[in-house]
Amino acid sequence: MKIIIPLLMLFAAPSFAQSLTATILEKDSLFWQAYNQCDLPAFRQFFTDDVEFYHDKGGLTQGADRLTSNMKANLCSNTGFGLRREVIEGSVKVYPLQQSDTIYGAIISGDHVFYILEKGKAERLDGQAKFTHVWVLKNGEWKMSRVLSYDHGPVKYVNKRKAVTLPDAVISGYAGTYAGPHTPSLIIEKEENRLVIVNGDKKMDIYPENDHLFFSRERDLTFDFVEKGLIVRESGEIVEQLAYKGK
Repeated sequence: MKIIIPLLMLFAAPSFAQSLTATILEKDSLFWQAYNQCDLPAFRQFFTDDVEFYHDKGGLTQGADRLTSNMKANLCSNTGFGLRREVIEGSVKVYPLQQSDTIYGAIISGDHVFYILEKGKAERLDGQAKFTHVWVLKNGEWKMSRVLSYDHGPVKYVNKRKAVTLPDAVISGYAGTYAGPHTPSLIIEKEENRLVIVNGDKKMDIYPENDHLFFSRERDLTFDFVEKGLIVRESGEIVEQLAYKGK
């Protein structure tokens, strides 16, 4: 028996940890669903009354009612604007909290990104941050008592576009000088299998995605060469329209 009992405990421990993790992940998913949908009654029920919310940009908020009212007055106040939170896959970890042999809580932490939602526009990636939440088990219910949101910053752009090979004559045909409302003079030169945008001492390489659309590998910028002109888009939105002025 002295051998069997420890062995049984060893086999049971992973199962219990998996069950706790599954529970916290489910609660976390439902919480962020309420956040993304601005479902304030559902949002409120995930917190203890005395929750403390620490934000590296917005400071400290104490109390579930205050936290919910801030949510209503800010993020959920404009039907034409909002945020959508999305977790970074593979970043989330769950850690049990116990006293003696009793589980009383859990910590979940990870990384996430936020998208800006504006009416009539495509959503765009806005920033990223880290989060750490303390969940406690009280009266049979899991609620968050401490919420930390920190390390906010811009998201590093990851290019997913693929460059194609175009005939030299096609690429050369786009070289020249362009001008637009916000850009008095934009010089574009051909260099090997790509184009180079020259602005003073700064240069940006752009690569062909098809026979008229070029892209940057460093930013979400596209350059659509149309008849006698060029349309520049950032994150899918037009930011400049330029006319071709000649070689």
